[in-house]
Amino acid sequence: LSNTHPHLYCFFKQLDRIIIHQQVELLEAILGTETSSKYEIKNHLGQRVYFAVEENDCFDRNLCSPIRSFTIRIADNMGREVITVNRPLRCNSCWFPCFLQELEVQSPPGTIAGYVVQNWDPFLPKFTIQNESKEDVLKIIGPYATCGCFEDVDFEVKALNEMSTIGKISKYWSGFVNNVFTNTANFGIQVPVDLDVRIKAVMIGACFLIDLMFFENSLDGL
Repeated sequence: LSNTHPHLYCFFKQLDRIIIHQQVELLEAILGTETSSKYEIKNHLGQRVYFAVEENDCFDRNLCSPIRSFTIRIADNMGREVITVNRPLRCNSCWFPCFLQELEVQSPPGTIAGYVVQNWDPFLPKFTIQNESKEDVLKIIGPYATCGCFEDVDFEVKALNEMSTIGKISKYWSGFVNNVFTNTANFGIQVPVDLDVRIKAVMIGACFLIDLMFFENSLDGL
């Protein structure tokens, strides 16, 4: 863990729940015009610890949309970049299993923390979380339907044998509002507190990928 940013290590070491709040641009909400995604990353008390901004160009956002390539830079409140998420342009169809999603997470930037790799399945969204050596660590399995009408949508985090569930990535229904959440797209990540901090960083990358693949074109968060 010597290469891990000290602030990141302190934040993730004691954390078992991460809240990701997407900020929706007014122009995008009114006109449907795709703008760069912006997120706030919060602790369980709703306090912002990091913020994230997507980097790509207007052509990618509007033409490629859910399958677009991107780089998301995550910085602390002092503006110091602590995590970089890279996603190449990939296929987004279950009929083309040879070129599915793969996302790389660096923490600190320039040092690989791990990968998120989509697994082919004709019915369920499935992903594998890998460490920096591309060794499988965890699985993520989503539901048959991800529309989430009036309810949360849970992607379960499982052991490699897919038998035991150790956490989840949740898309919260937009009607769920309290002192932590506002009425826009919100996600929650729940993982064991003793999970490797680098894998916790990779889980944030997985959440971004799930948002882009299954929820970005929906306006249910407004």
